[in-house]
Amino acid sequence: MNDGGRKVLVTGASGFVGRHVVPVLARSGWQVRRAVRTPPRDANDVTIGSLSPTTDWRAALDGVDAVVHLAARVHQQSDEQAIELYRNVNIEGTLNLARAAAAAGVRDFIFVSTILVHGRSNYGRPPFREDDLLTPRGLYGNSKAAAEVGLKGIVPGSNMRVTVIRPPLIYGAGAKGNFALLKRAVINRVPLPLADVGNRRAFLSAENLASFILHRLSHPGNEFEVFLVADREQVSTREFVERLARAAETSPRLFWLPLPLLKVSLAIGGRKEAYDSLFTSLELDLSKIASTGWQQPISLDDGLRRALRKTDG
Repeated sequence: MNDGGRKVLVTGASGFVGRHVVPVLARSGWQVRRAVRTPPRDANDVTIGSLSPTTDWRAALDGVDAVVHLAARVHQQSDEQAIELYRNVNIEGTLNLARAAAAAGVRDFIFVSTILVHGRSNYGRPPFREDDLLTPRGLYGNSKAAAEVGLKGIVPGSNMRVTVIRPPLIYGAGAKGNFALLKRAVINRVPLPLADVGNRRAFLSAENLASFILHRLSHPGNEFEVFLVADREQVSTREFVERLARAAETSPRLFWLPLPLLKVSLAIGGRKEAYDSLFTSLELDLSKIASTGWQQPISLDDGLRRALRKTDG
């Protein structure tokens, strides 16, 4: 669908997810304005400095029809300074932008949150749904949950529609974090203790996330709506690594260790969240996104092949 030259402001456009989202929007006819912290490289870029409660968004939002807010503080250590950063950037910085967008007459505001607002695992429970009670984990998950609550409070009295997207682990070319660690381990044939892992986890290719964002901007909806977005296939960590290895045209080196031993070892090493991410289940009920008519363009296997491509980032 061509959107007739409508203008969208994208924050975090130079980050991993942004580098996938911006081209998809541009190819569909959107005029993309990238909010950047450094001097702009393109006439459509606008310098905004750091994301904060006092950022002046007026110039960036001039003539903008939609905002896709990807910028966030992630992977910060748990100390007093980190708490302040998460509050200033992920909560107050987001709400400052949303208020400015509403005042500027922006019609659509898309906020990429995280599945961590539900927790790291749904072990022993049904798959997470959009209307589940929020049980956020960690500074990052708590900051995103607080931002969601604040955004919902901004909608009444404005003409701006807010869409919240809660993705699980996002993989793709240029991804960092846990996916980058798994990719390096597979390519370098590092032994991994995943041989007997039978969990089920949701994953999301960056291409599928970009596709859903475009779909959401192109279709009408409610004033405030939340979506859990993930690939249709939800597989075990073991199978995910096996299929990543197949995409890399290698074979994984998997071995068995008792899960209690792994849990204790990671906890001692201060990596309890790594145990949750690798060995527990995180299943999502995807019936709501299915009801929108959106269909993911990229399969898990194709997404993993694309994730192995070289990037400039």
